[in-house]
Amino acid sequence: MRNHKLKILADENMPKVEEIFSDFGDVVLCPGRSMQADDLADVDMLLVRSITQVNQQLLANSPVKFVGTATIGMDHIDRDYLQKRNIGFSNAPGCNAEAVVDYVLSAIFYMADQQDFDPVDRTYGIIGVGNVGRRLQQRLEHCGFKVLLNDPPRAENESGFVSLESLLDQADFICAHTPLTNSGDFPSFHLLSEPELLKLQSNAILLNAGRGPVIDNQALLKVGKERPDLSFILDVWEHEPQVCSELAARSALISPHIAGYSLDGKIRGTYMLYQAFCDFIGQKVTSNLSEFLPDAELSEIEQNTQSPLALMQKVYDPRVDDALLRETLSLTPDAQQKAFDQLRKSYRVRREFSSLSIINPKHPKLLSGIGFQLAEHRNLP
Repeated sequence: MRNHKLKILADENMPKVEEIFSDFGDVVLCPGRSMQADDLADVDMLLVRSITQVNQQLLANSPVKFVGTATIGMDHIDRDYLQKRNIGFSNAPGCNAEAVVDYVLSAIFYMADQQDFDPVDRTYGIIGVGNVGRRLQQRLEHCGFKVLLNDPPRAENESGFVSLESLLDQADFICAHTPLTNSGDFPSFHLLSEPELLKLQSNAILLNAGRGPVIDNQALLKVGKERPDLSFILDVWEHEPQVCSELAARSALISPHIAGYSLDGKIRGTYMLYQAFCDFIGQKVTSNLSEFLPDAELSEIEQNTQSPLALMQKVYDPRVDDALLRETLSLTPDAQQKAFDQLRKSYRVRREFSSLSIINPKHPKLLSGIGFQLAEHRNLP
């Protein structure tokens, strides 16, 4: 593969993929959800995101020698088949983890404002302590918040974890960040179903920015009707791109699976696949991620009297995604599903909190924990 020009098929929603991979060959862009076997008839490398099912049906008659997914999750990849075909593979673990944590923190401070509580007074439960969950734990604890962790596979060899039952009993803001698994000792499919959901504390907030089927959506709707005190924040859906309009209407914040959709995270994911492919062919990495990251439109700001929430919303405001998705809920099922994908495809440029420096911060520990950069105290002109 090193000595000839490659044909590379890539999801059209992978920013900078043409620039990053141009040295290897010709990059052809294609909608990820509509990729078909015919599209891969003469393709050497396939680069996808989570909406493309990569399996024997897609690859059987292709010459593909390397597959990369610019995502953390791999439940859309038949890795056993890739191994049988001796096809190289890489995902991008952690590429969008910071963006997902930004999303969660934005939701926390938004809900605190809406429901008039101090975020420090809540106990946060994190289900799934991988790339996202661990970063979320670190930032929440940096902010001075109490955090409980649940991750049975990790708990077998590590300390500091509680059972799911204990977490549901103690936490009143619960964040699900587990991958989707259907087998093994700890399957996550419908991990939270009616019995678990009924155990949620009074006025609890449940957020899912992991995988939709980890929460039984019909059970969530049923329990939501019985428990008006509960609040739901859903970025992922059990049958997406189909969204249960009744559950969406019942939820406090909704979005179309975009929690990790920062420009930084997307470009980082593409760059990680570039690094993995260089390793696959034994070639030295010759470019840096910084070469592909554009300058942020807003790179520094003085705090003055602005609240942490106000500063966060200058970088990412979850109300925008909420409003856009709600506008699609009255459409026919087919049109709604197409609109869901279109919202992802045409997603606005969104940067991460780390792209913004706060000058003269009045809450340095909290703002640092949230993820902002802190600039030296100085007077702006």
